[in-house]
Parts: sequence; C-alpha cells; structure tokens
Amino acid sequence: MANTKSAEKAARQAVKHRGANVALRSRLRTAIRKSVDTSAAGKKDEAIAAFKDAQPVIDAMVNKGLIHRNKAARHKSRLNAKVKAAAAKG
Repeated sequence: MANTKSAEKAARQAVKHRGANVALRSRLRTAIRKSVDTSAAGKKDEAIAAFKDAQPVIDAMVNKGLIHRNKAARHKSRLNAKVKAAAAKG
C-alpha cells in the first residue's frame, strides 16, 4: 500500500498507463501478425499492404516508448524479408 499522497497518485497512474499500454501492445502485435500471416499465405499484394500498414504502427510504438527502436527495426526488417520472400514465390 502507498504511504504518501504522491505514491497513491503514482499507483493510480500506473493502473491507467498499464491499460493504455496493453491496448497499444495488442495493436502492435495484431499488425505484425497480420503481416506475417499474409506473407505465409503467399498473398503478395495483401502482404505488401499489411507490411505498409504495420510500419507506422511499429514506429508509433517506438515514439510512445512502448518498444525500443532496435526492436522496431528488427520487426520491420524481418517483416520485409518475409514480404519479399512471399513476393518472390508468386
């Protein structure tokens, strides 16, 4: 239990922030999963579109401090490689 007023406020804010972060993280994972799934299915045009939709979502999470910029770069690089592989197939 919080001992001071400021600690009580920090605890309230932490609950709010956690709720927001859960929603943002879900949005990030959904965008990544959609891109991965369309690439795996070999749907070239849909994979490219999903990747283009995922990129700004990933960048937004970096700007919000949800993920590190290196992790974002790693995600984008891997997604791009999968999209290129899907495009090469068909």
